[in-house]
Amino acid sequence: MTSLAAETVTMRDVDLGALNSATKYPSIPTFHALDPKNGSLQDGPTAFAGVTGRVLLTEKVDGTNSRIIVFPGGDYILGSREELLHARGDLIANPALGIVDALRPLAESVADGDVFRVLYLEVYGGKVGGAAKQYSGHRAVGVRLFDVATVPAEVLSWPRERISAWREDGGQAFLDEEGLTAVAEAHGLDLTPRLGELPASDLPTDLGETRGFLSEYLPATRVALDDDAGGRAEGIVVRTVDRSVIAKARFQDYDRTLKRRKP
Repeated sequence: MTSLAAETVTMRDVDLGALNSATKYPSIPTFHALDPKNGSLQDGPTAFAGVTGRVLLTEKVDGTNSRIIVFPGGDYILGSREELLHARGDLIANPALGIVDALRPLAESVADGDVFRVLYLEVYGGKVGGAAKQYSGHRAVGVRLFDVATVPAEVLSWPRERISAWREDGGQAFLDEEGLTAVAEAHGLDLTPRLGELPASDLPTDLGETRGFLSEYLPATRVALDDDAGGRAEGIVVRTVDRSVIAKARFQDYDRTLKRRKP
């Protein structure tokens, strides 16, 4: 077996524990490094130091990280960031955070080809986390696609520790912006909002400048689901167009750090 995308593989052909680990979304670094001692951001180079070319800014939505694992032939598995929740044909689904209810209709429409891949989506609003009211005052639920990746079949036969290390070291093959947009358009999915594109050399480096940069590009969320939403945004994800470098910048991290530094 060389690639799940190259042959017909069903859910019953894989070890679900290995599949869960291999398809989890990897940790994304912060734009400025966090001090492990106190959680404050550190001065110094950002995650984009030395990067050339253009970068894309997207809104980081504060919901729950979710995934649709699509198999050739139409099977699918739904999951949260940490666990698998439901497979096509199951009579009972794990109701955690409303993920299955939100994603099952989408999964039925995207699981229609011969490609094995993982769609990563943010489910937000409703009762999802402390920021839910920032997106809806009436518990409406939204879904936004933010990444798509493929996983080689041989990875699924590895020990769990090796799979985890492979994943966190960037082993998953993510689509670039053009490919991601094509998947979204093909299936009628909404992407996380695109806020702008600029040369990497124009990105801020100072902590205070970065906080101002966040306010300039994202003064309020762009994914509010109704007029009664609070409207506060979580932050911005910065990525190269080919997605080789990616980092997150959250308002709360900069506010906390700068507050601690006030005399």
